[in-house]
Amino acid sequence: METAIVKIGNSKGLRLSKTVLEKYNIKDKVEMILEKDQIVLKPIDTPRKNWEKAFKEMSTNDDDKLLFDDVFDDENFDEWN
Repeated sequence: METAIVKIGNSKGLRLSKTVLEKYNIKDKVEMILEKDQIVLKPIDTPRKNWEKAFKEMSTNDDDKLLFDDVFDDENFDEWN
């Protein structure tokens, strides 16, 4: 498929048709992958999808413990003042 590069302010952009956006489930953002001699655009799924459910399950299973202390022994909080 051939498509034109369009001027957008001081930049240029690629206009995708509604059909392409719907077919590939593209919402607000895409991941742009630069490969040898090509640019690949991939739809971005909702970040942190299902995290809330996973956190609830971890809490229910008592599996939401810190992996390491949130304060290190050698931290000096005085230097922050």
